[in-house]
Amino acid sequence: MSASYLEATARERILAVLDAGSFTELLPPAQRVVSPHLGQLDAPVSFDDGVIIGEGQLGGRAVMAAAQEGGFMGGAVGEVHGAKLVGLLKRAIRKQAAGVVLLLETGGVRLHEANAGLIAVSEVMRAVLEARAAGIPVIVLVGGANGCFGGMGIVARCANTIIMSEEGRLAMSGPEVIETANGVEEFDSRDRALVWRTTGGKHRYLIGDCQQLVGDDTEAFRQAAIAALADAGPAPLTLSALQAEQETLRRRIAVFGDADDPMDIWAELGVPAPQAVPMLEAEAFTAMAESHRIPFNA
Repeated sequence: MSASYLEATARERILAVLDAGSFTELLPPAQRVVSPHLGQLDAPVSFDDGVIIGEGQLGGRAVMAAAQEGGFMGGAVGEVHGAKLVGLLKRAIRKQAAGVVLLLETGGVRLHEANAGLIAVSEVMRAVLEARAAGIPVIVLVGGANGCFGGMGIVARCANTIIMSEEGRLAMSGPEVIETANGVEEFDSRDRALVWRTTGGKHRYLIGDCQQLVGDDTEAFRQAAIAALADAGPAPLTLSALQAEQETLRRRIAVFGDADDPMDIWAELGVPAPQAVPMLEAEAFTAMAESHRIPFNA
C-alpha cells in the first residue's frame, strides 16, 4: 500500500492507522446494509454505504474507528451512513472505549437523501458531543481528496482533536457552493491554489481550526493520533468554553474581516514571507507557524 494517506482508500487508511491486525469491522459489506433511498432513485449503492466502522487498538488502547470512502458519492452522508457513525459513537460510550477515531472524507449531506441525510448529520453531531460528555475523546483525521465539508465539517469541529495534512481541506461550504451562491467574483472554485489557501490544512492550522498538521503519510497520521489519544485529558463542554470559542470567532472577524486572501491573514499573524507558505513541507511549516498561529479551541 502507498504511504500516501491521500491516495489510500478508506479501508486501507483505517487498517494503517490502527494497530496491525487489531481492527474488527462492524456491519461489513457482507451484511449488505445499504441505503433504502438510493435504490428508489436507481442510484448505485455500496454494501457498506460508504463508511467503514469497527473497533480495534491504537497504540495498544481500545478505540472505536470509522473511515469514510470518498470514492463513493464523495463520502456523502445518508441515513444508513449516519446511523453507522451514531451507533459507533454510542457503542464507544457503552464500552467506555479509550477514544473514537474518525477518518473523515466527505462533501457533507448526500443530496439524494435530502432530509434523511440532514437528520443523520445532526444525530452524528449529537453523538460526538455525548461521547465527549462521557469523557471519551474524539479524534478526527482529515487528509482525503474530497476534504471535509458541509455538516461533517461542523462534526469535525465538535471533536477534541483535529489532525490534518496540507492536502486535507476543512470548511462548512465547499468552493463550488460558495461560487454558486455568491458568484465567481466572491470565490473562484477553479483557482485551486486559492481553494487550498482558504480551506487547506496550513490555513486551518494557522487560524486555530486544527490542532496538528502532518505530512501526507499514513504513518504520520497514525503517530499523531496515538499522541493525541495519549494527551487527551478531560475537555468539558461548558458554557464558558462555548463563550470563549465565540469570543475567538468574534476577534477573528474583527481582525481579519477585510482580508481578501488568506495570505493577508498570514501576514497579519506575522508569518514571514506568506507567499512562501504553500511551498513549505509540513515539518518546516509547523516549526515556523508555532509562534504565529492562533491557539486551537476545542
